[in-house]
Amino acid sequence: MDFNRKVAQLKLQQGRPIMALVTGASSGMGLMYAQVLAKAGCDLLIVSNQEKEIVETASRLSADFGVKVLPLYQDLALDNAAQSLFDYCACNGLIIDILINNAGMFFFHELDKAHDQKMETMLSLHVMTLTRLCRLFGDEMKNRRFGYILNISSMAARIPFPGITLYSATKAYIRNFTVALHFEMKYYNVGATVVCPAAIATPLYNLNPRLMKIGLATGIIHSPQWLVKKALKAMFKKRKLRQPSFQNIYGPAFVKIIPYSLKSIIWKKLR
Repeated sequence: MDFNRKVAQLKLQQGRPIMALVTGASSGMGLMYAQVLAKAGCDLLIVSNQEKEIVETASRLSADFGVKVLPLYQDLALDNAAQSLFDYCACNGLIIDILINNAGMFFFHELDKAHDQKMETMLSLHVMTLTRLCRLFGDEMKNRRFGYILNISSMAARIPFPGITLYSATKAYIRNFTVALHFEMKYYNVGATVVCPAAIATPLYNLNPRLMKIGLATGIIHSPQWLVKKALKAMFKKRKLRQPSFQNIYGPAFVKIIPYSLKSIIWKKLR
């Protein structure tokens, strides 16, 4: 899909610039979503809990692509984060046409008291804030009969496994929530799409650089550019679900057939 042409068509249709809100936009896939959309001609509101990085990112994107890019430093794991972000947009007269809920986190460990804070943060980011943002901005999109929502899940949504107990569960929530939301929103001409990436080369998983390089060379791991283009293409087509890469076909099926006893042995060695 030619994103430049698509955004130009939307601008003509709406009679104004198109603005995208991207969370977690200071690095990784969030940064790539922001870059691709800025290059296509979208104005941006980019949000991150990394203050210096998000300001620098906004300045760079605006200079590189000649679009308006507003940085917002905000911790989206806070209880009132979604309402605060929505109010910021309302106070500044920002019309959000594209909502990309990319902010998230990962940790590999069994649930225990030492990881309570990480557990609370993950639940807030992946479940509460994402859901509230979809409801708040989704209502405005419904009223305008125009808009796109893209939520980021994971192949792990279909792989309940020890160590990623909460990660897989919350990503399954995002997947199921968005698929159902898609049907509710389609009658208002609003798209709701969920993408479930497999292995992507981002800092999220703290993978050894050598292993990352091998994974990219063999195609086991894909680049953020590869994933983002497929996700945005699905979003603009208003598809409900996109599960790119062959790992989405074989990965969950393979894990499902692993005997319980073998899973226990693997976890014993990993923990």
